[in-house]
Amino acid sequence: MKNLAKRFMNDESGATAIEYGLIAAGIAVAIITAVNTLGSDIGKMFDRVGDKVDTIAKVAT
Repeated sequence: MKNLAKRFMNDESGATAIEYGLIAAGIAVAIITAVNTLGSDIGKMFDRVGDKVDTIAKVAT
Protein backbone atom coordinates (compact mmCIF):
# COMPACT_ATOMS: atom_id res chain seq x y z
CA MET A 1 0.00 0.00 0.00
CA LYS A 2 2.89 2.33 0.79
CA ASN A 3 4.39 1.61 -2.61
CA LEU A 4 1.11 2.47 -4.36
CA ALA A 5 0.79 5.78 -2.49
CA LYS A 6 4.42 6.65 -3.25
CA ARG A 7 3.94 5.94 -6.97
CA PHE A 8 0.76 8.03 -7.01
CA MET A 9 2.51 11.00 -5.37
CA ASN A 10 5.42 10.85 -7.84
CA ASP A 11 3.27 10.41 -10.96
CA GLU A 12 3.28 13.60 -13.09
CA SER A 13 1.86 12.17 -16.32
CA GLY A 14 -1.25 14.39 -16.38
CA ALA A 15 0.36 17.61 -15.14
CA THR A 16 1.29 18.87 -18.60
CA ALA A 17 -2.20 18.36 -19.98
CA ILE A 18 -3.69 20.24 -17.04
CA GLU A 19 -1.21 23.10 -17.51
CA TYR A 20 -2.07 23.39 -21.20
CA GLY A 21 -5.77 23.37 -20.31
CA LEU A 22 -5.30 26.22 -17.83
CA ILE A 23 -3.31 28.22 -20.39
CA ALA A 24 -6.01 27.67 -23.03
CA ALA A 25 -8.72 28.74 -20.57
CA GLY A 26 -6.78 31.93 -19.76
CA ILE A 27 -6.36 32.76 -23.43
CA ALA A 28 -10.07 32.12 -24.05
CA VAL A 29 -11.04 34.51 -21.23
CA ALA A 30 -8.72 37.19 -22.67
CA ILE A 31 -10.20 36.77 -26.16
CA ILE A 32 -13.79 36.91 -24.88
CA THR A 33 -13.03 40.07 -22.90
CA ALA A 34 -11.41 41.74 -25.91
CA VAL A 35 -14.26 40.81 -28.25
CA ASN A 36 -16.90 42.10 -25.82
CA THR A 37 -15.05 45.39 -25.37
CA LEU A 38 -14.43 45.88 -29.08
CA GLY A 39 -17.99 44.90 -29.96
CA SER A 40 -19.38 47.49 -27.59
CA ASP A 41 -17.04 50.20 -28.88
CA ILE A 42 -17.83 49.40 -32.51
CA GLY A 43 -21.57 49.50 -31.76
CA LYS A 44 -21.21 52.95 -30.19
CA MET A 45 -19.21 54.14 -33.21
CA PHE A 46 -21.95 53.02 -35.63
CA ASP A 47 -24.55 54.75 -33.46
CA ARG A 48 -22.60 58.01 -33.70
CA VAL A 49 -22.19 57.65 -37.46
CA GLY A 50 -25.91 56.95 -37.82
CA ASP A 51 -26.75 60.05 -35.78
CA LYS A 52 -24.49 62.18 -38.00
CA VAL A 53 -26.08 60.76 -41.15
CA ASP A 54 -29.55 61.51 -39.76
CA THR A 55 -28.51 65.08 -38.96
CA ILE A 56 -27.07 65.61 -42.44
CA ALA A 57 -30.19 64.08 -44.05
CA LYS A 58 -32.46 66.44 -42.09
CA VAL A 59 -30.38 69.48 -43.07
CA ALA A 60 -30.29 68.44 -46.74
CA THR A 61 -34.08 68.11 -47.04
